[in-house]
Amino acid sequence: MTGTTMVTPLRTVHCTVNGESIAFGVAPFRTLLDALRHELNLTGTKKGCDVGDCGACTVLVDGAPVNACLMLAVEAAGRCIETIEGLAAPDGGLHPLQRNFMRCGAAQCGFCTPGILMMAKALLAETPAPTEAEIRFGLAGNICRCTGYTKIVEAVALTASEAASGAAHARPPETADSAARLAKAGKR
Repeated sequence: MTGTTMVTPLRTVHCTVNGESIAFGVAPFRTLLDALRHELNLTGTKKGCDVGDCGACTVLVDGAPVNACLMLAVEAAGRCIETIEGLAAPDGGLHPLQRNFMRCGAAQCGFCTPGILMMAKALLAETPAPTEAEIRFGLAGNICRCTGYTKIVEAVALTASEAASGAAHARPPETADSAARLAKAGKR
């Protein structure tokens, strides 16, 4: 046999990613994680274990948490995908979970944080007033090697408490720039 190369034809996937209707070409064996990172340049979703054990690649598919490393990109056709890049408001205002992760010091190296934030969003959508045990159980599929989880649980509980009292909506939205300035000024 002479040096022939087999080319896998790309499949076009039409879906909604972070509220935007898109289409992209992808090999049929490519995972959603790799398509998000490489075809769509959404690198906030992290590649950790690549076998579904660590939760670093958690995204929401039609509102449900999914390990993007275990889902083929072609399976996203016609579905709504939300990544960490879609968590903040379009005007740059941080989501209450993001704001409370900063406020509680719930992130250290930050590698696991996008997956945990997406899982926490799904948890609070399903269980708006979770107990500490429910938060710990809900986040059990997300491994963090730095924090010890206490501050993460506190941030999720604070977000649930604020939502229940309406406090999250009473504060002006905090932008990433204002949060960085506050952190730099030592106000965090």
